[in-house]
Amino acid sequence: MESMTPISCPTTPRWNQDRPFLTGRFHQETRASSKFADSKRFTLDSSSSGVEQAIGCYDTPVQELIVIDDLLSALVGIEGRYISIKRFHGKEDSIAFQVDPSMDLALQELAKRIFPLCEYYLLIDQFVESSSQFKNGLVNHAFAAALRALLLDYQAMVAQLEHQFRLGRLSIQGLWFYCQPMMGSMRALAAVIQQASTKQFVGSGVLNLLQSQAKAMAGDNSVRSLLEKMTECASNAYLSILERWVYEGIIDDPYGEFFIAENRSLKKESLSQDSTAKYWSQRYSLKDTIPGFLANIAATILTTGKYLNVMRECGHNVQVPISERSKLTIFGSNHHYLECIKAAHEFASIELVNLIKDKYDLVGRLRSIKHYLLLDQGDFLVHFMDIAREELNKKVHEISVEKLQSLLDLALRTTAAAADPRHEDLTCCVDRASLLTTLGMHKDTDSNSIEDPMSITGLETFSLSYKVQWPLSIVISKKALSKYQLIFRFLFHCKHVERQLCGAWQIHQGIRSMNSKGTAILRSSLLCRSMLKFISSLLHYLTFEVLEPNWHVMHDRLQSTRSVDEVIQHHDFFLDKCLRGCLLLLPDVLKKMEKLKSVCLQYAAATQWLISSSIDINSQSHPQKTMIRDTTVTESIFNFEREFNSELQSLGPVLSKGSQAEPYLTHLSQWILGVSKE
Repeated sequence: MESMTPISCPTTPRWNQDRPFLTGRFHQETRASSKFADSKRFTLDSSSSGVEQAIGCYDTPVQELIVIDDLLSALVGIEGRYISIKRFHGKEDSIAFQVDPSMDLALQELAKRIFPLCEYYLLIDQFVESSSQFKNGLVNHAFAAALRALLLDYQAMVAQLEHQFRLGRLSIQGLWFYCQPMMGSMRALAAVIQQASTKQFVGSGVLNLLQSQAKAMAGDNSVRSLLEKMTECASNAYLSILERWVYEGIIDDPYGEFFIAENRSLKKESLSQDSTAKYWSQRYSLKDTIPGFLANIAATILTTGKYLNVMRECGHNVQVPISERSKLTIFGSNHHYLECIKAAHEFASIELVNLIKDKYDLVGRLRSIKHYLLLDQGDFLVHFMDIAREELNKKVHEISVEKLQSLLDLALRTTAAAADPRHEDLTCCVDRASLLTTLGMHKDTDSNSIEDPMSITGLETFSLSYKVQWPLSIVISKKALSKYQLIFRFLFHCKHVERQLCGAWQIHQGIRSMNSKGTAILRSSLLCRSMLKFISSLLHYLTFEVLEPNWHVMHDRLQSTRSVDEVIQHHDFFLDKCLRGCLLLLPDVLKKMEKLKSVCLQYAAATQWLISSSIDINSQSHPQKTMIRDTTVTESIFNFEREFNSELQSLGPVLSKGSQAEPYLTHLSQWILGVSKE
């Protein structure tokens, strides 16, 4: 059953319920003093001093005249003198007509054949009265109006029969003859009404019921045509709501009958704050009950109105071109309404895509995000890491985000990024957890050890964010930005490791002139070169094997898109593929990479001590002390080398195993194996 929206439903006036004589409902009310409650008999003789006679006291021809007169009243829901209405207790819609048992048996049989038609009329008339109340919705109002028009024709026919009766030209057999053609139609309508009343159908439920009954009556052309006519009339109000939605993007649904629900609690501003991006998928959604004739195109109708609504929210006044043939006021076997809906959808799709691409420069905005969050143009980042080194080396709880933002602005203004007018939309943020923990929270992967939040520095948690305004936030939502940030954090930390190893390499290069043959310095230099080769290979893979190719694929696809949903789909596919290609969705591989980076950072931090110790060893004049210290330095370098090579070699099988499901890992495996063989 389709739920109603009680808000905005006017209250039915009390007089409509308390004064049945204004509505015709008094004919159906159970009277306190029923004519047959006391087994009283009635008479046509007004001079009989109140003595009531049973109809059986009269001759058969007189009985026939009395029965015809009562039947004509019963046909419009009014009790006669010898025909009464009986309502069964506990069943409000269950009624039956009964006759005086003393009536001639042949007349009783003919009268009982006509009684179902009288009962159908009462049921339909009662439905018309009750469904006209505001709370029952526009579809029931329209259906009741169509039934009321039908009943007017029916009452006109009864009036004509009564006229014939007054002229003495109507027998009870003739009455039955004229009633038979209407019996099937009234029976079908009564069945629909009884089911609709019992299940309290409104809106789509009523339309589906009418349509299913029309199909069930395929063998009776007249009944089927009548039910189709009723469906058409009832659907006019519904199609008016649909028309405003697909042509204007507005839900004008005061009684909650439309099959699209609007969640007003979700605002467009939530796209930049909600990491689940619920606005686009849940602001407007399909209800469970959808009219059968719209079921196959319901999703198209939903997106059409959403597109128009977005343009209206942007202040872009647009309306689907409407002609007389575009009116969604009727439907039939030609399915013209489907063509109108598809045309409206195509217009809205192209119009919104062009608006986002041209006026709001979607591709330019995505390219700007690529420059900063995917390090496509990293010169500003080098400068930033230089001037923010001290702040980034602090513990997370000690970092001043405001200071980092000032340093970021300085780096942007003093590099080539200053030429980009969108650089002011770039902001910085600091997470409270490491990358592995963040991914573990979202992907149910746990790191090998529980980290201490107090030991994490800004270098592991620093990230960039980007301000995106409506309507671009539909595509670049908070959810999409969080994926960009995960990729940025991984790239940023790899850059940090590379910078530290480059610093260590420069220290080694600074002492090349020394005779270090056979010393620990040479071994340390080889280890530093292997580590630098590893991190450079990883960055090359991430940049040129993953990000760039996938970006170009997405860019090419965006040029031919014809709807915003396709744009969102291509953009999300790009991000998901980049996340997987950057190993962020592969916990086993990522943990190995993080371990290798950790070893590289530990070695880079110890390089200054190792080199200075090696130099001191070469200049020492005490052989015994020199031997002990040389052993310590050499052992430290061996430990770093052993741990690095061990982790690197163990990474190879992990990559080879994963490459069966993820073919792109083959490229990374080749780079890694190349480093380990050197």
